[in-house]
Amino acid sequence: MKTKNLLTLLLLSLAISPVLAQKLYTYPIGVQAYTFRKHFPNDAIKTLDIIQGMGITELEGGGVKGMSLEEFKAQCDKRGISIPSTGVNFDDLEKDLTQVIANAKTLGAKFIMCAWIPHKGTDFTFEDAQKAVKAFNRAGKIFKENGITFCYHDHGYEFHKYEDGTYLDYIIKNTDPEYVNFEMDVLWTMHGGGQEAPVQLLKKYPNRFKLMHVKDLKKGVVGNLTGGTPAENDVPVGTGQGDWKTIVKLAKKNGIKHMFIEDESEHELEYVPMSIKYLKSL
Repeated sequence: MKTKNLLTLLLLSLAISPVLAQKLYTYPIGVQAYTFRKHFPNDAIKTLDIIQGMGITELEGGGVKGMSLEEFKAQCDKRGISIPSTGVNFDDLEKDLTQVIANAKTLGAKFIMCAWIPHKGTDFTFEDAQKAVKAFNRAGKIFKENGITFCYHDHGYEFHKYEDGTYLDYIIKNTDPEYVNFEMDVLWTMHGGGQEAPVQLLKKYPNRFKLMHVKDLKKGVVGNLTGGTPAENDVPVGTGQGDWKTIVKLAKKNGIKHMFIEDESEHELEYVPMSIKYLKSL
């Protein structure tokens, strides 16, 4: 009888073990170039070596000073680093986008993201949101016609209340989903919308977020609508307020394409490897 029970337990453990061994975080390790803002201006080649040495294979960013886009792309290629996403300033969205598109194609980027809507001080208004909707719809259409997906990166100030939601809800609902998508910055989403906001938004708009900034907010920090917070409030992923298991599960379920670690602290060389280790442990 005992032998039979042991055999049954063994068979059950073998059946269960492959499920337990499955990794939750299966995205390539990506990073936002702003993380290394203090390094690139001093020595771009050395900085790319640091990035490669951390095991990072995706970079969200553009060129660097003193190096052509072609050179920068070649140096990234040499190190096995692709550039799936690059940025654009809001003001450029209202102008001729020919050069913006050409730059993205030179880098091999399939996504273009905008990370800031201009507004006065900390007062983000309905008029600012309206202006953004118009600019995003226009530019997003042109980008799609050229094989590029446009994403707006939220920054926390969009969580001002508006009607039964927020200005971010207004922007999402009034932009054309065929042309305009979003990049969730988890830290800024929590800072402006609260600790539960990332999960709530991913559930509410399952098809609108295509990219994500993997970034954690220090425990105990109560956010606001300024779109700014001291550097010490940016902590290694997994040590802050983010519900990362749920966030990553929803990201995969929703079809988010790329996830980029972004570290705005003063300890990026220490914190980024810690974030990578945590994500790989999920």
